[in-house]
Amino acid sequence: MVVLKGRGTLAEAIEAVVTPVARAHGLTVVDVDVRGGGRRQVVRVFVDRSDGVGIDDCQRLSREIGDLLDVEDLLSGPYDLEVSSPGLDRELRTEREWRWAIGRRVRMWTREPVDGRRELAGRLVEVGETDVSLAADPVPTRVSRGLVTKARLEVDLPGSASSGRSR
Repeated sequence: MVVLKGRGTLAEAIEAVVTPVARAHGLTVVDVDVRGGGRRQVVRVFVDRSDGVGIDDCQRLSREIGDLLDVEDLLSGPYDLEVSSPGLDRELRTEREWRWAIGRRVRMWTREPVDGRRELAGRLVEVGETDVSLAADPVPTRVSRGLVTKARLEVDLPGSASSGRSR
């Protein structure tokens, strides 16, 4: 992990630079991922919007962000920039992604059974420091975050019986 003096990690510094540009386009930065470090780095910027993100949005934002990153000179050497939506079934890994997913349908797997099950699905209602709450069938469920081994967004198509969120 690269740490920049006074700016945190490289991913945090890039996020600070690209967030205002994304906001100007009505987009929210969901995550920034920087990989590599040898001859060529890969910078991935994931953005979202309540009505979805299209290819044109990603292309336009990629051009602007690329120019901005070149001017800011945060990356030493060549890099590849990828701008995309987080995907319909994105895995939730960071605290920010968990909070972003509140109100969305998720599926999670646990290391030990919770209410007799190791796989749970429902609408994410609350994210706390120690547990998360799902509005799940047949009853709402609280799950200790320490038990969660993996969590993903579920496809929540508008107009489907499980859709409670407008897109």
